[in-house]
Amino acid sequence: MQFSRFVAIGDSQTEGLGDPHPEYEFRGWADRLAERMAVLNPDLQYANLAIRGKRTRQVLEDQLEPALALEPDLVAAPLGMNDVIGRSDLTQVRADLDAIYRRLADSDVTVIVSTFPNIVRTIPFAARKEHRLLELNAMNREFAATYGFILVDLHAAPVLTDPRSWSSDRLHASPFGHERFADAAAHALGLPDATDDWGNPLPPAPVSHPVAALVRDTRWAVEFFTPWLIRKLRGVSLGDGRDPKRPSLTSIVVRDV
Repeated sequence: MQFSRFVAIGDSQTEGLGDPHPEYEFRGWADRLAERMAVLNPDLQYANLAIRGKRTRQVLEDQLEPALALEPDLVAAPLGMNDVIGRSDLTQVRADLDAIYRRLADSDVTVIVSTFPNIVRTIPFAARKEHRLLELNAMNREFAATYGFILVDLHAAPVLTDPRSWSSDRLHASPFGHERFADAAAHALGLPDATDDWGNPLPPAPVSHPVAALVRDTRWAVEFFTPWLIRKLRGVSLGDGRDPKRPSLTSIVVRDV
């Protein structure tokens, strides 16, 4: 399949946090996928409306119709992770996802959705959220089947439970992790240069001394978890007041790295 108008919606992963970019602050898996597609079709136009911190309801209210107004033929919409981490009612999340996906399906665009990796392996204290993650993943599998969407199954990929796939905050993918996600989407789309080994595990990493691991976990809690908890208690999001990094369809400048 060849596409000419690609629009991404969603939250911080699709905005690209964890993957620095000299022009847009962050690059991310969707930008990387767009660059790969632009090699095959130099006329490709791309927009990214995703904003960090956004939950499914906010995507429904603020991103869906602007995305469709761009008349895309491909939409990337991996949604729901902030709802899992927060306290969103998953019954309402399901209804909001259905509203988004039904609208996209009615618009006759090709849609990419995904499951999400198991964060229990990378984030301390995440085990109590695992059942919510599994419920969200089940929803996205069901919606993909119902609406005929392209599903990227990140949860099944061993490489994405490896800490090396994640940035220092352990919540956003590292540049390598974003590249794995882009490779997964490229394979799901059937791009000619894509292969099915994107999710293969990395070679084993050296085992850390327990004291070193404890120091890293403590540093992570001070630098990332505590500020996140404070923002959550205050009802503040990193995305408040932010505009999309690529609100309009524009051509892609293909990078060498």
